[in-house]
Amino acid sequence: MRIPTPLTHPFDGVGRAAAHLVTGVLVQFGALLVMAVPWLDGGPTKASSCLLALAVMAGVLGAACPVLTRAQRARFRARLGVEIPVTGRPWSWRQVGYHLAAGPLIALGGALTLLLWAAAAAAATVYVWVWALPPETRSAQAGYAVQAAFLTAAGLAGLYGAAWLSRALARLDTRAATARLGPSRAEVLEQRVEEVAASRAGVVDAADAERRRIERDLHDGAQQRLVSMAVNLGLAKATLKDLPEEARQVIDEAHREAKEAIAELGNLVRGLHPAVLEDRGLDAALSGIAERTPLPVGLTVGLADRPAPTVEAVAYFVVSEALANVVKHARATRADVRVEQRGGILLVVVTDDGVGGADPTGGSGLAGLAKRVASVDGTFSISSPVGGPTVVTVELPCAL
Repeated sequence: MRIPTPLTHPFDGVGRAAAHLVTGVLVQFGALLVMAVPWLDGGPTKASSCLLALAVMAGVLGAACPVLTRAQRARFRARLGVEIPVTGRPWSWRQVGYHLAAGPLIALGGALTLLLWAAAAAAATVYVWVWALPPETRSAQAGYAVQAAFLTAAGLAGLYGAAWLSRALARLDTRAATARLGPSRAEVLEQRVEEVAASRAGVVDAADAERRRIERDLHDGAQQRLVSMAVNLGLAKATLKDLPEEARQVIDEAHREAKEAIAELGNLVRGLHPAVLEDRGLDAALSGIAERTPLPVGLTVGLADRPAPTVEAVAYFVVSEALANVVKHARATRADVRVEQRGGILLVVVTDDGVGGADPTGGSGLAGLAKRVASVDGTFSISSPVGGPTVVTVELPCAL
């Protein structure tokens, strides 16, 4: 069985705790002087004057609260190595509560503990005091040796108790100050949410930048090589007339495969991050989607300013995937796309006159769209009754 440390090492770290109590008494004494300002010059004598003095005292404490709080945080940092987080407000009622109640009570306990230290130290060293007396005085005190032994034992017990009280009060003060001078649970959660949101925005931006890099590499590397190969195969078909028929068929097949690979790679590049979106904005990029869609698409885009690049990319992919779903599943004769800016919100609405019944859990890509929208803190909703129409509505923040 492990013996608790205070029993075997009663004085470990007690110096820091005692110094913490001393500085706490000094700070609280300063706070009491601040609150005593309205009561100087004899103090009020009437009830109305008392109420006025109390009001003034509350105002003085409110004004001095930030200074007292900084002093307490510095004390905990210097004496105990405890860092109390700074709140977003200069003062709060929680801090006032510490300075009015918890702090003074703990300081009072600290003052009594310091008196216990002094009395216990004096008792534990009684033999030193006795031997400092003249010999004739010691001889006149019969039985002083037995009394000094008891006092010494009591003094040692008092030192042990003072050490335990010092550390207990330091722990209690730390808990009270952390709970009252630091941020509340709501503020901690709010700060954590902001950190998570910033971290998520960084991840989204990094993923978007990586998609752009891959798009550039494919466009400038693999796609250019395929184009060069297709050109060479086309030249071979046009110039090498005396080749055997089997060889010409192989060249024709390779030429056709190269052109199909170029087209597929172009679609892949546009799916990663279309260059027109970065160069000319969302209106031009959506116009390209509408032109490539094999059914009539009405497009309306009204933007006062360009949204953030990541938001533009999400809006582009929402429209692209939604129209792809219309073509594959809706059996529609036309679709309409409306993109507009409402304050700080980018609204995207895709409507079709198909058969309806779209289910986000049915593997149609709608679940992936919802996740992509949620990645930038947007909202995704769909209305698709059986028989139609289907309306996909997305709201995205214009700035991250």
